[in-house]
Amino acid sequence: MTPSNSTLPTNNHHLSTINYHLSIILLLLLTLSSCIREEQFDNTPRGNFEALWKTIDERYCYLDYKQVDWDDVHDRYAPLITDDMSSSGLFEVLGNMLAELKDGHVNLYSTSNMARYWNWYLDYPRNFNESIIEQYLGRDYRIAGGIKYTILEDNIGYAQYEDFSSGVGEGNLDEVLSYFAICDGLIIDVRNNGGGVLTYAERFASRFTNEKVLTGYIMHKTGKGHSDFSEPEPVYVTPSNSIRWQKPVIVLTNRHAYSATNDFVNAMRYFPNVTLVGDKTGGGAGLPFSSELPNGWGVRFSASPHLDADRRHIEFGIDPDIKVDMTSEDEARGVDTIIETARQLIGQQR
Repeated sequence: MTPSNSTLPTNNHHLSTINYHLSIILLLLLTLSSCIREEQFDNTPRGNFEALWKTIDERYCYLDYKQVDWDDVHDRYAPLITDDMSSSGLFEVLGNMLAELKDGHVNLYSTSNMARYWNWYLDYPRNFNESIIEQYLGRDYRIAGGIKYTILEDNIGYAQYEDFSSGVGEGNLDEVLSYFAICDGLIIDVRNNGGGVLTYAERFASRFTNEKVLTGYIMHKTGKGHSDFSEPEPVYVTPSNSIRWQKPVIVLTNRHAYSATNDFVNAMRYFPNVTLVGDKTGGGAGLPFSSELPNGWGVRFSASPHLDADRRHIEFGIDPDIKVDMTSEDEARGVDTIIETARQLIGQQR
């Protein structure tokens, strides 16, 4: 039914009234948004100090978990800031303040230096000698992407992944696992792997499960409060559609297994036939985020915490199933105690 002409003026008036009120609301929102702006800091020693402190206060994800009194940190470091201090002096003070977080994912970058916290592994005893690995790889080992691999004389596969920044493709993994098909078991060595690209770690892990497995949760900051987080979002590892390993796997770990490697170890421990051997991993479970100070210095910090499948923090590392350190006697003989333990475990499962 076509409306009569007498109704059209009324409808037009109604639409005009709606548009008028919408315009008023939009104007109010624009006015409010112009009043509620992020605090601006001057490019002075004091301004850069306050900008860094505030960035961590509002966006770093582990202040409550690590029980860091960030207000107290401010009060202790603020008196060290002076108007006439040099750039190098400011950099040192700011770097020391960030070290209070005890986080390897927290860095301050200038054009001449990078502040970092390395005690997450330097405070632990060195538990193996990486030069001895050459005795196991030999001279004719194969390389596929970031993986060095060979078959040991007792028919056990050995694969060393030193850096998850070194890419590995699906084709690489097919070749590696095909080569190991005759082996009775596989040793994956991620000791001293300081992390890298999480995609490569997930791609590698997907070759060791036949089912979709819940391996953890991730949360994101939703506000400026120290405990303002989203609900934990589940993280799964989905099995690869290509070659998957079905035999025993030993993953070798140590304190320098950090960041993406920590995530890899966390995922692997939920798979059947996988045993972790060595030392506790280094942790580093917060996804890093970057920001910038008024003077252009870059800041990196943990922004999104990763939990395990039981919703426990893994920021401080993951314990091995079997704790083993290299003995001085084995080291003197050019033998890696941890690799030998892994070989014995696989031999027992044959």
